[in-house]
Amino acid sequence: MNIESIVQRQKPGRKVQGIAAALLPFETDGKIAVEAFQKHLQATQRAGLMNAVNMDTGYVNYLSEMEKVNVLRWTRQALGKDAPFVGGAYIEGQRGDVVALYRKQMGAIVVHGGIPILFQTSRLHRKTPEEKAAAYAKICRGYPHVLAFELGPMFAPNGEIFDEETFRRLMDIPEIKGMKHSSLDRTIELKRLALRDAHRPDFRIYTGNDLGINMIEYGSDYLLGLATFAPEKFAERDRLWETGEPSYYALSDALQYLGNVAFREPVPAYKHSAAVFLRLAGRIPSNLTHPKNPTRPKWEAEILGDCARRLGS
Repeated sequence: MNIESIVQRQKPGRKVQGIAAALLPFETDGKIAVEAFQKHLQATQRAGLMNAVNMDTGYVNYLSEMEKVNVLRWTRQALGKDAPFVGGAYIEGQRGDVVALYRKQMGAIVVHGGIPILFQTSRLHRKTPEEKAAAYAKICRGYPHVLAFELGPMFAPNGEIFDEETFRRLMDIPEIKGMKHSSLDRTIELKRLALRDAHRPDFRIYTGNDLGINMIEYGSDYLLGLATFAPEKFAERDRLWETGEPSYYALSDALQYLGNVAFREPVPAYKHSAAVFLRLAGRIPSNLTHPKNPTRPKWEAEILGDCARRLGS
């Protein structure tokens, strides 16, 4: 792989599938801001992006089982009967059989009309590629549409970037239609795309690289927490790429600037950045984050205000 071969992979005019991992906002008293959450889901849907809930951006690792079900219920109420959405299946820290735990989470997602995406669990980290693939096959059996996850450990300790054999074996599972790839490493993602093109062309790679959002140019779709900051701008960028308008570059650069600011170290604090940004936009009632989540400094609103100005927001 060299720069020339990478440039040749660009796919101008490609229609991109965009998914925004929704922030779960809070009221000034610390309660979940349900109405603001639902309105933001609706705005994202109107923009042309699919919503993903109970993701890292929605504090899935901190939510109780009841809270996760409530999020699914609120999402279905907000989006209407048939609108598709993605829901996270997260089992880290739970006791019991891994397959049964996942299928319980997936069942709740599907009952609400969602597409399950499987967060990784550290309980499978030391398994062989064959053992991991066998577990995923049992987990997914009988479900019509499942997504998988590669989450770098900089996001969460239960995350893991698979080796190539594991990735190929997971692509062989027919129920798994795509995978979110969050290594923040372009070269790894480009190799995933090349293997996908050779092995299973209909398999979708959803970039999770908030520091390299132009991976859509090379064949990735996306499932990004950054997209919840400005779903209309992401949808506009996608349309500009599809239609070949050179104004794509300025908008993409402005969105990437926002991503570089929001996803600086410590990376999990990007959720507080999202709350600050959406509060500045008047979309949510407070800039509070989940009490267990890392926070940004007091001057965060100033630098995010500059990001908003560059976006014309």
